[in-house]
Amino acid sequence: MRAVVQRVSRAQVSVNGEVCGRIGRGLLVLLGVGQADTEADAAYLAEKIAGLRIFEDDGGKMNHSVADIKGAVLAVSQFTLYGDVRRGKRPSFDDAARPERARQLYEDFVRRIRDAGLPCETGRFQEMMQVELVNDGPVTILLDSGKAF
Repeated sequence: MRAVVQRVSRAQVSVNGEVCGRIGRGLLVLLGVGQADTEADAAYLAEKIAGLRIFEDDGGKMNHSVADIKGAVLAVSQFTLYGDVRRGKRPSFDDAARPERARQLYEDFVRRIRDAGLPCETGRFQEMMQVELVNDGPVTILLDSGKAF
């Protein structure tokens, strides 16, 4: 699984002009699921993201997690994180998981974030979404569970 994690002061996702997920201070997570991904990948990323210390303490050091600051997570599925442009200019998405499997692992990730005690809003799987955010810092972290094992 791949995740783009952005520290935000606020973020929201809309479908057809209707806001379906909104958070204040916290993390926007764009999550892509690959063909080879399993529940272990979802568990790894959920645990890593829930504990990621990218919020500043009083001394200005990144020492606090989203839980420490009583923030929230907005998780948005994004299969395009598996876009491969090594051949030509149009991305190939052959490495992305099929929608049925991707939905299962995305929902598993969201459940694990919530089980960690974090408020977690979501977009709508397999819908055209508009994501708005204010990246705080900016701070953006790339995670790939395939590089963890």
